[in-house]
Amino acid sequence: MNEVIPMAHEKSRCPTGAETLVSSLAASGIDVCFANPGTSEMHFVAALDKINGIRPILCLFEGVATGAADGYARIAGKPASTLLHLGPGLANGLANLHNAKRASVPVVNIVGNHASYHLQFDAPLTSDVAAFARPVSDWVHTSQSARTVPADAARAVQAARAAPGQIATLILPADTAWMPGERASGPLPVSGVTDVSAAAIDQCVAALRSGRKTDILLRGPALTGAGLRAAGRIAAQTQARLFCDTFAPRIERGIGRIPVERLQYRADEVVQQLCAFETLILVGAQPPVAFFGYPGKPSWLTPETCMILTLSHPHEAGSEAVEMLANALGAPEVRLIGSQSNFTLPADDLLTAEAVVQIVACLLPDNSIVADEGLTSTFPNYDLLATAAPHDHLNLTGGSIGGILPLGTGAAVAAPERKVVCLEGDGSGMYTLQALWTQAREKLDVITIIFANRSYSVLNQELERVGVATAGLRARSLFDLRNPEINWVNLAQGLGVEAVSVNNVKEFYDVLSSVFLKRGPFLIEAVI
Repeated sequence: MNEVIPMAHEKSRCPTGAETLVSSLAASGIDVCFANPGTSEMHFVAALDKINGIRPILCLFEGVATGAADGYARIAGKPASTLLHLGPGLANGLANLHNAKRASVPVVNIVGNHASYHLQFDAPLTSDVAAFARPVSDWVHTSQSARTVPADAARAVQAARAAPGQIATLILPADTAWMPGERASGPLPVSGVTDVSAAAIDQCVAALRSGRKTDILLRGPALTGAGLRAAGRIAAQTQARLFCDTFAPRIERGIGRIPVERLQYRADEVVQQLCAFETLILVGAQPPVAFFGYPGKPSWLTPETCMILTLSHPHEAGSEAVEMLANALGAPEVRLIGSQSNFTLPADDLLTAEAVVQIVACLLPDNSIVADEGLTSTFPNYDLLATAAPHDHLNLTGGSIGGILPLGTGAAVAAPERKVVCLEGDGSGMYTLQALWTQAREKLDVITIIFANRSYSVLNQELERVGVATAGLRARSLFDLRNPEINWVNLAQGLGVEAVSVNNVKEFYDVLSSVFLKRGPFLIEAVI
């Protein structure tokens, strides 16, 4: 066997900018890259072979890559990176970066660009990449030299990990990737959460002891772990009501967990929820506002007579602040006892959205992750999952539909030992169904349940709410998915995911029971 001996210049060659980039990202804790690369990113791709530490995961659409990075961050508590191709590739991923930004999660985007000297020729793919990035990024930078790339990478991760979590976008001209670099950069100090002031604690203690009806609006880490348990102590001690945002990024739910009331989606319903309250305490949250402006309806949803207090801002240690507040009130520990709900098959066997959620609640394995974008199907049935086994519930935070299949994909990468259940509408699911292919390729343990009502049902409701008195066939056709009907089983199987379609309760119960005993991706089309 002949031994291949590297030539002297190969032994001593400098690493490329792309190699120092990958090394620096890995050194700063990035271990997953959701990628859809093109020509300008080929040196980054090659570097992944030479540098250990980062797992590349191919996504067939950039919106899947950015949504998966969001889901990964919500569960792992740290950023993944994306690898996107030029301005158009980044633009394809903007919707789910919007959702990630609204979730305040850390994401590092690496976006390739033309070689710096090539930009002057205005080639077909030339665009203002930074302009695309700014609306969905907290930090944007373009590397100017291969020698600065590793430091730029370390700064990107530092920016992403700044409290409460940010979107960092590093633009990498192709020549900075292929030119010789120097050495990798190590991790930089991270600006973590700051302590809440004693004055904020004292102010909230006084408000809770005043006898005024008080609502506590929780968001971020205060909806998990010790922060949520402390909030339960406060509620039990003071009779304050606990609320979370309509679309909280992550909340621990299920039996034995502190119950938190969800703000409704419709503005007038939120007004009704909050009308009796005299004090609103914000924990990492903003005062509630309407999703849209409607004729004759309010945008600001807190009663004018309600006093608003801020216990913690998003960049502050909200979970610790809730614990300090509970201790200051002398609130004892609260123990909740419950059992997972049972499900009785109805006599008519009609499959409804309510029945689907009831069955999920009955069968959900312990420590699962539920990623929910069912909108009209799941929102009215949200409370049913309170009787499910303990689980994490992830929402579509930014309102840009089509995020849940990628979100569940990223969550499954972050927690391969946990079952992930995606609750998805048939309309919004079509935005990013390519996520199913990534689930199949990576053998991710994700069950997708499609609520197939053959319609953009939420838009039918919105048409009426904005004051449109009548809608004819042409208007209604824009919300109708029946001509032709989408065949989810064929779509899923074509992307490598086993799938079935069910249209009655017993069949859905039996299929879900068997699927929960298996591992790997599976799709159930629930025709409702």
